[in-house]
Amino acid sequence: MAGALGVLGALGLEDTQEAAYRALVSVGAADVADLARRLARGERDTEGALRRLEQHGLAARSPAGPGRWVAAPPGVALGALLTRQRHELEQAELAAALLAEEYRAAAAEPPVHDLVEVVTGAAAVDQRVLQLRLGASDEVCALVTGNPVVVVPGVGHDAEEQATGRGVRYRVVVERSVLDQPSGVTGLTAALGRDEQVRVADRVPAKLVVADRSLALVPLTAHSSEPAALVVHAGGLLELLSGLFESVWRDALPLRLGASGVREHGPQQPDGTDLEILSLLLAGLTDASVAKQLDLGLRTVQRRVKRLMELTGVTTRLQLGWHAYERDWVARKP
Repeated sequence: MAGALGVLGALGLEDTQEAAYRALVSVGAADVADLARRLARGERDTEGALRRLEQHGLAARSPAGPGRWVAAPPGVALGALLTRQRHELEQAELAAALLAEEYRAAAAEPPVHDLVEVVTGAAAVDQRVLQLRLGASDEVCALVTGNPVVVVPGVGHDAEEQATGRGVRYRVVVERSVLDQPSGVTGLTAALGRDEQVRVADRVPAKLVVADRSLALVPLTAHSSEPAALVVHAGGLLELLSGLFESVWRDALPLRLGASGVREHGPQQPDGTDLEILSLLLAGLTDASVAKQLDLGLRTVQRRVKRLMELTGVTTRLQLGWHAYERDWVARKP
């Protein structure tokens, strides 16, 4: 029974109840006062925990004396709880499948007025964005602007880690101004580390999240303090939004930061920092902005750019950008 508390939470036990059960299992039997000392809790809280364990069938009053408790055998008591939880989970999965089938049937010919939902409130919008990310099974596409006023479908969220871990592909286009924000490059570096594809555009027309080309969310420009968003279901408007993303994606420049895409390097090849500098310069940042984002000195950035120009045998930065693409240093991904 050794291990961190909370592992039995899935069976409906709170931390105090789990700690009390573990203590009872370790000593076999104990009275309330002794158990309270072991748990460093008050006797009233300890007795309450024991009563809850009794309701779960995990503890019982000992016939040896009043106020004395014994633990039920874990193999029997916890096994019964696990069986019940499995049954309840199976019932929930069945209910979810039936509801999904009903939803698909109803969505086959949805009324026009049901194709778009209006979601208001920061918590409600955040929840719908999270649902889109966690519910995606194939691909999530996002456009991210530099405007921080409205809820942003951005990168670097735990949901992205869960989704990419399931094999969901992420394609994100960020507006160039995002790179100038204090945490902009940090978040994008983390996204690229999860094998997300990120590109940069001078201007992004609107914030947008599209999941599996079957559902989209568009945050609305807030004229008040309360954020709002449109959730768009299958139909012509969804196809239009998907087409908008593909158009912006096609014209955007790929971004390479940190270790993403960096291969072995030697005297005749750029290292990871060189590739970061190149990618940010091609995205339109100035030498000073690149130095600030990468926490480098301005002269260090300029010296590295000069070395890359010497390495490729060019005399202008425009030529350097062309050679960078030719040599697949910052190549577009298909």
